[in-house]
Amino acid sequence: MPRTIGIGLSRREREVLDALHRLGRATAAEVMESMPHPPSYSAVRSVLHILEEKGHIKHEEEGKRYLYVPAEPKDRAAKNALNQVMHTFFAGSLESAVRTFLDDREAAVSDEELDRLSNLIAQAKRSKEGRP
Repeated sequence: MPRTIGIGLSRREREVLDALHRLGRATAAEVMESMPHPPSYSAVRSVLHILEEKGHIKHEEEGKRYLYVPAEPKDRAAKNALNQVMHTFFAGSLESAVRTFLDDREAAVSDEELDRLSNLIAQAKRSKEGRP
């Protein structure tokens, strides 16, 4: 089963994982330095250990240092997370998920964003029809 970024993670775990995704590969100290409001060094190491146990990251040994890397690219992890949310809350329906955001007055989708979404939908239709 694919791991999903953000699903089943604490706020601090998400922060550490986000930092690691930004860095690509990093030591605990580098992760800590990249966080705006980091916990202690030992807390960062503890969170990295938990993330590794959960399968979200791996480590490589470089000399005496541990370098941590995400278990999967952020875009793939994000897609897996989005798929899980869609299946859990929207019965797998992309239309239902999009409608929820478009109907939400607090979401405040701009006209420019709606135009970009329309263009993406048109591209997807052309792609399905085999046109460029």
